[in-house]
Amino acid sequence: MKKNATPFPHSFAWGAATAAYQIEGAWNEDGKGPSVWDMMCHQPGRIWNGHTGDVACDHYHRWREDIALMKELGLTAYRFSISWPRVLPEGVGRINDAGLEFYNRLVDALLEAGIEPWATLFHWDFPLALYRRGGWLNRDSADWFAEYARVVADALSDRITHWMTLNEPQVFLGHGHQIGVHAPGLRLGLDDVLLATHHVLLAHGRAVAVLREHARQTPFIGWAPAGSIATPADPSNPRDWDAARTAMFDQFADPPARTPSDSHSLWNNSYFSDPVVFGHYPEAALKKWSAYLPEIRPNDLKIIHAPLDFYGVNIYNSVAVRSGEDGRPVEVGRGLGYPQTLFHWPVTPESLYYGPRLMAERYRLPIVVTENGLSSMDWIARDGRVHDPGRIDFTARYLSELARALADGVDVRGYFHWSLMDNFEWAEGFKQRFGLIFVDYPTQRRMPKDSFHWYAELIRTRGASLETT
Repeated sequence: MKKNATPFPHSFAWGAATAAYQIEGAWNEDGKGPSVWDMMCHQPGRIWNGHTGDVACDHYHRWREDIALMKELGLTAYRFSISWPRVLPEGVGRINDAGLEFYNRLVDALLEAGIEPWATLFHWDFPLALYRRGGWLNRDSADWFAEYARVVADALSDRITHWMTLNEPQVFLGHGHQIGVHAPGLRLGLDDVLLATHHVLLAHGRAVAVLREHARQTPFIGWAPAGSIATPADPSNPRDWDAARTAMFDQFADPPARTPSDSHSLWNNSYFSDPVVFGHYPEAALKKWSAYLPEIRPNDLKIIHAPLDFYGVNIYNSVAVRSGEDGRPVEVGRGLGYPQTLFHWPVTPESLYYGPRLMAERYRLPIVVTENGLSSMDWIARDGRVHDPGRIDFTARYLSELARALADGVDVRGYFHWSLMDNFEWAEGFKQRFGLIFVDYPTQRRMPKDSFHWYAELIRTRGASLETT
């Protein structure tokens, strides 16, 4: 990179991300209804050390302080999710004015601070009342979600223009409905999981249509699936590039018996994104899973195939593949002692080059990295500060690869670091710390980490400071 180069354009969205259940707390205050995560966290033995999101980071009460920190950080964009049961306590019907007012205040304060709000409609906190009516297994769930989207659009779309419908359907379906480690804790067979998946995609399409029809400013709409990324073991070998494409878009797990199975049967890109972007399920999946497929009604795929403005993707790591003798991808093993995060996820900066590049190549949409980050061993040092050099090095490596993707012509519109602050990490409770801001949970004191100040300088220089990291 040339000295003082700014590899990211002026319009690039520099952000950080959170999710409602992970930071808000106030789980039963001001008329909020319970979610499936409230249900699961209150079941003994389901969450590490019995932790819950009842208080989490207490963002519901401390949002002013948190926005002041975002402004100090220099964020140009903030990705957050809206809690469905905070807005509609029973999931449909009665609107909770106090819940909507919380988001009204939040959005107004973000805009006053010069930070663009990017809202996610669903980041896993499904209303418990609707779960008891069948949840995502009920086809009516698409109508429920559309009603919720209409309420939010009517209330907030005069100020919010950037929207995401769903966060990581692969995870809340695979982990929540197939292997049961996330809420609602179900262990369903593949047939029921694919039924729920179809309804989730219908809900996405219905929500996009609602936003298009009811938004009071022209909306910029995407979604945020989990990115299953493969990289060519030898980038000079075209066959390895083809192997990476196959691994990302044309590989589906062998169907299990009609019993709970590992969620990797859903850990793919194209079964979710091909219907959304192209209007059809991938043929290879239809053949392999033919005995498990739900009823697909004549108009379903038209509903799902609602045009998007961007393709969001959450990318944390990748796997390298080479072309086997039969042309199929073969995973290349990692070397002994390969770098890992505290979550035991591999550190693979190249995933932020090949992921956006191959997603853009297939789906022909602008790319937004809607999550990227790591859990690390953070604590308050003897000097009273929180030193996290691993996070700085990790983020610099990944963003250097994203800059390379931009230089090679990939239309990347933004980057959202996961996460703004340490928070409730689902089944892991408060074990994992992903934040740029350290949260001392007993006191709720916020402490910017070294990475916070590093990221602030990176934003200020639009990436030029990567050269000196």
